[in-house]
Amino acid sequence: MKKITLNQDENLSFSLSYQMLPQEHQRIDLYFSLPVEMGINPSTLNEEDYFYSNIKCYSAYYADELHLPLVRSRFISQTKGEQSDYRLNLNLYSYQIKIALDADIKQTLKLKEAEEFYPAALELAEQITSLTKKLRRYTPPDNKLKSFFENADNYLSWHIEQSFLKLLNKGPKSSDFTVERDFLLSFCRDENNYRVENQYNSQVTLDDPNRITNKMRLLQRLIEYGVVFKKQTRYLNVNLKRLVRGVVTAVIMAFVMLLVLNARSNYTEVTIALIAFLGVIYGLRETFKEDLTNLIWRKIQKGRPKWQHLFTHSVSKKRILSKILWLEYIKSKDLPKAVNELLQQRRQQNKQAARLIHFRCDNKVLAKEFLPGYDEIQQRITFNLTPFVRFLKKGAGRLYSLEGQKISGQAVERRYQINLILHHLTKEGEKLQRFKITLNRSEIVNIEAMGEVKDL
Repeated sequence: MKKITLNQDENLSFSLSYQMLPQEHQRIDLYFSLPVEMGINPSTLNEEDYFYSNIKCYSAYYADELHLPLVRSRFISQTKGEQSDYRLNLNLYSYQIKIALDADIKQTLKLKEAEEFYPAALELAEQITSLTKKLRRYTPPDNKLKSFFENADNYLSWHIEQSFLKLLNKGPKSSDFTVERDFLLSFCRDENNYRVENQYNSQVTLDDPNRITNKMRLLQRLIEYGVVFKKQTRYLNVNLKRLVRGVVTAVIMAFVMLLVLNARSNYTEVTIALIAFLGVIYGLRETFKEDLTNLIWRKIQKGRPKWQHLFTHSVSKKRILSKILWLEYIKSKDLPKAVNELLQQRRQQNKQAARLIHFRCDNKVLAKEFLPGYDEIQQRITFNLTPFVRFLKKGAGRLYSLEGQKISGQAVERRYQINLILHHLTKEGEKLQRFKITLNRSEIVNIEAMGEVKDL
């Protein structure tokens, strides 16, 4: 069965990644169990605000092997194909190098022993060198095509240098591997000198860290053209919401008019009492209209899909993928039986009062086939947990211990645990797994898969 991965992304975010075939359907459900003491509820965190600000969906072409984007055995030459073909093939290859490098850097940083770290880093440098040679083997003479090449080459060279400098900065230090470290530092200098020799960036830009960083972000977006699909978000219930608002307004206005007509029949003249009575009626209307509308709307909307993401190819404008999404607070009785049973397997001390949030994503690939050399597209959904921690206590404290006749105190931090149930449904079957996310106010400390994946 297809594998779905859940990994930490940034300090307070995590991401789901999975692949899909042409015309395939997949469904993903996430059930968040948030301790009540975190202060998360419909009054403090609105589902729609959280969705638009903190849930990001990406879709792009995917290849297991980096040579697959080279669909014509080597890069398209100036005499073959159209300019758009060259740019697309160039972007496919460059983007795949970036994604693979980022993943390998993260994996290498997990190696805490220098004996494992430096051989892995050297192997990674050799692989990247081989891939960049393939990229730089052909430089198009046409000025327009050359500009595409220079943008991609400039960004990849800079990104490679930054990635390896980060790797060496955060990796283990050891005097036994001085030669290997010097080789990697020389590799970074070579990439920097390469950009200088080709005059890719002006000295003014290089002297300002903000300017060079922002320029590279722009170049990154350029190499994503034609690879990362363009996303359009639609709110599905906009007309239904208007209908509910209109019906509630009509009912309240009918009731108010009835009271006004009765008041006029009881008061033959315009008096202070009549004016005061009418003021109270209209005041009550404004007071309860919004509350009544929200109450009725929440009841009607419960369980209904809220948004749709449509992904289209940047070049051909064809629709590639459709996502239907849900996000809502639920009660324990709304949990599916299998999900509830998995939550109940926690230890007794961990079964604290919790608020439940359900996220659902129904994926449908609309395209019958992808670009040559690509059999799958990759989906990534990123969740930012920053709004979850804004009400948390800073959690400082001290742990005291006795060592002989001396009492020592050690600072400790307050941590919280979120239980997350992942349900993945494909045509091959259903999978269910529980994760425990440990976090404090500044970062996700750990994401731990609890037990084996459960087949349904």
